[in-house]
Amino acid sequence: MLLYIFIFYKLILTHQYYNLNKSDSPYSGGIFFLDVRFPQNYPFKPPKINFTTRVYHPNIDSNGNIGIDHLIHQWSPAMTISKLLLSISSLLANPNPVLEFTFEPEIAQMYKTDRSRYEATAREWTRQHAM
Repeated sequence: MLLYIFIFYKLILTHQYYNLNKSDSPYSGGIFFLDVRFPQNYPFKPPKINFTTRVYHPNIDSNGNIGIDHLIHQWSPAMTISKLLLSISSLLANPNPVLEFTFEPEIAQMYKTDRSRYEATAREWTRQHAM
């Protein structure tokens, strides 16, 4: 009989901590919780990282899935968790409305066409869900 023990990590991503120069970000001051699950064949397969905090962002869907290249196409065993967290924090500050990584097309469209409305909505979600 095999016994598998799974360790689930819950990490906190404090946006202000990782992006000190982006105090104008709509996510600034928010505390965002992440669920990190390492597969059995880690580091050869990427960890599964999801936001458990609701985030208004074109690259993060309503289930917290993250559209980031390091987790989708460019995973390498040399990638560290700290580098992934920095990439995720950078994605918060700099959304990528390119279709391949956009989980929320309506939000991406707003980001591209009405940035002030996007930022106001994202700021309000941050206030409601991450503070």
